[in-house]
Amino acid sequence: MRAGEVTVAASAASHWRSYWQLTKPKVVAAIVFTAGVGMLLASRGRPPLDLILPACIGIWMAAAAAATVNHVIDSRIDRAMMRTRRRPLPTGRLTPRAALLFAGVLACGSMAVLLLWINVLTAILTFLSLISYSVLYTAYLKPLTPQNIVIGGAAGAAPPLLGWTAVQNGVDANALLLFLIVFVWTPPHFWALALARRVEYAKAGVPMLPVTHGVAFTCRHILLYSILLCVVTALPCLTGMTGLIYLSGATLLNAGFVKRAWALNVHWTSERSMRLFHYSITYLLSLFALLLIDHFCRL
Repeated sequence: MRAGEVTVAASAASHWRSYWQLTKPKVVAAIVFTAGVGMLLASRGRPPLDLILPACIGIWMAAAAAATVNHVIDSRIDRAMMRTRRRPLPTGRLTPRAALLFAGVLACGSMAVLLLWINVLTAILTFLSLISYSVLYTAYLKPLTPQNIVIGGAAGAAPPLLGWTAVQNGVDANALLLFLIVFVWTPPHFWALALARRVEYAKAGVPMLPVTHGVAFTCRHILLYSILLCVVTALPCLTGMTGLIYLSGATLLNAGFVKRAWALNVHWTSERSMRLFHYSITYLLSLFALLLIDHFCRL
């Protein structure tokens, strides 16, 4: 291969890598995982393998589209923050127009897959989640209120519910419980990060809770939400959705969450905030893995 061809190939690879970064692959992977758990929990026996793959693809495309729109709307904020200034739009590797076109293709593809291979209800709920996250949360709530992540958290909590409706073509109490777990988990997860990055959020003009109400107030709310999370994650046992395997693991995970949230209230440091933030990711993925293990063990 000639030097010019190598340069063109490298440039093309870098270009597509930038598009891939717009989709926030790690976040979207977690979204698809929780949606997949919702599908498997909704199965009354053998998992419907013919539904799982297209449902995961459709939900992935919608989540990637929402993440891309988020990049476009947040490009000004991203330029002001150390954590995000190397993203494709702030660096100029991609234009907002190209990113929006990419998001449109993903969104249309998602709706086509879900309508053709899954069901109308899942397609509608997925579309509403996409709009809620990319428009209601990112464009409206995020720059307006410190309760942005509480109200906007509904969009991020939707994936397990979408997975459930993909299989059942309906919503019941257990599906809403899965939604509620992620909904209550979301504020302490994001506030832990916001505490560590509060100076950057203030510089960017984003009214996150630590910016508007201070560190101590935010730490108290993280602890309160952590306690509420303990209660909510016990509900699947009370409804008969799960058994002792899940309850035992969830109890240990909740103890770790509350311990870290309490430590923030005793003595806040940026390092402790980030430890809670990283633990919260492991917590959620482990909790949903426990739901899955408990489900199949009971079957």
